[in-house]
Amino acid sequence: MKLQIRLVLCLLVDVFAASGLFAADRPNVVVILADDLGYGDPACYGGKIATPFLDQLAREGIRFTDAHTSSGVCTPTRYGLLTGRYNWRTKLQSGVLGGLSPRLIEPNRMTIASLLKANGYHTGCVGKWHLGMDWALKPGQEVTELSIESRKQVSSVDYGQPIANGPNSVGFDYYFGISASLDMVPYAFIENDRVTSLPTEDRDFLMMHDRPTGGRTRPGPTAPDFDAANVLPTLTQKAIEYIGKRCAKTIGQQGKKSTTENQPFFLYVPLASPHTPILPTAEWQNKSGINPYADFVMQTDSSIGEIIKAIDHFGIASNTLLIVTSDNGCSPQAKFEELAKHDHHPSGPLRGHKADIFEGGHRVPFFVRWPGRAAAGSVSTQLVCLTDIMATVAEITNIPLPANAAEDSISFLESFKGKPSKRNHVVSHSINGSFAVRQGDWKLLLCPDSGGWSEPRPGKDSVDGLPSQQLYNLASDLGERNNVIESEPDRARQLTELLSKFVAEGRSTPGPSQKNFGEINFLRKGK
Repeated sequence: MKLQIRLVLCLLVDVFAASGLFAADRPNVVVILADDLGYGDPACYGGKIATPFLDQLAREGIRFTDAHTSSGVCTPTRYGLLTGRYNWRTKLQSGVLGGLSPRLIEPNRMTIASLLKANGYHTGCVGKWHLGMDWALKPGQEVTELSIESRKQVSSVDYGQPIANGPNSVGFDYYFGISASLDMVPYAFIENDRVTSLPTEDRDFLMMHDRPTGGRTRPGPTAPDFDAANVLPTLTQKAIEYIGKRCAKTIGQQGKKSTTENQPFFLYVPLASPHTPILPTAEWQNKSGINPYADFVMQTDSSIGEIIKAIDHFGIASNTLLIVTSDNGCSPQAKFEELAKHDHHPSGPLRGHKADIFEGGHRVPFFVRWPGRAAAGSVSTQLVCLTDIMATVAEITNIPLPANAAEDSISFLESFKGKPSKRNHVVSHSINGSFAVRQGDWKLLLCPDSGGWSEPRPGKDSVDGLPSQQLYNLASDLGERNNVIESEPDRARQLTELLSKFVAEGRSTPGPSQKNFGEINFLRKGK
């Protein structure tokens, strides 16, 4: 049966190729998104953890030093990456979704996947989704829409029914992965619109390997064959299988050679590591000599390396744009004090970490490899946001973006040649909905605190005596320690007006104004 299906697929590819829908000069696009990998974690960014494959990417491509997520946490960043639109334009104004939350991406909202699929690409997603999907609810039951579901609500779902409005509904031909973070239920793999095994058990997992007193994940529905430690190897293997299938050659029913190499593909690989639960497999335990988080970073690096090897093995490297980055800064679950004893600092020289409005919350490692097109071994200081991937891919493939799509996406293709792109501003968002706006070297934080989990923590640490806003010049104060808000009132006013403009117009790129979801009162946040 599998052979018959494969032959039919290959015949369909022949038909599409003959119709001219596949442009030979359009590259494959692979985007790998690590989960909670800090700016200072890779060795090539100054980290003390061995990351040979990320270092290889730095040698073979471009390493960006000023790349940013649109948010300091998971769900919002993923929305921005796939849609080219700032996350705070959605109804999710703070926090993240749960594993049972309904779909966040709006109906008819263009994604990178739907854009490329409509233009002849095959599209696949392997990994952590965390953008909501519509599970079949039992009669009279409900789940929280815009936050993590309660313990009681995990039994609200009929897991045996098909899932609606998941990755397949926003442009992906194929999906395999988990619904949200690996510390969120359900603990089960999903393939397209169904769980691969019913979550009939109720279990949880250690939050960190070899730390029995270090907490556990949320308990809930778990498939009998599901092991949290096996998720990273499984996702890696599925990503490699996808690449292999897109490159496979077979013989058609009429003896005509067929190959999916005629059809370019887009593969999005949002890994679930090194996010909690921090569970490196036996092969990687104690490998770093530092702690389990460092071991998990090494295993994540190796998994990225296996995908790189697959791209090289199938001979498609020269025609494959590969982007590797992270969804936000490192979480304190990594045990910063243990890492610091080995002179390893996940945020590097930056202030803050995951969830924060400080640089450590949203400045991330960012690599681009495209042999012959992206200057090998170069370092770019170009300001980049993950929302920019969509416009960059559109420019590379010569596909026009409609006016109502990718409103906050600016192509950075010029930086492949060492030239500046048009982006000189970026808006950042924290877990509690605090805003920051940057233009050039100047960054204005519209809150007196971190907006997240580092000190001063909103609602937990005193901000008495602190200005209600913060202004930093990142060229001279990358660590955001010298708040010059009182001496630069005009600069702060200009940045506030810039953010006001972006909010009012529904976009930060040239084009017609777009309607936002409700009102965005950015001045209220963080106070």
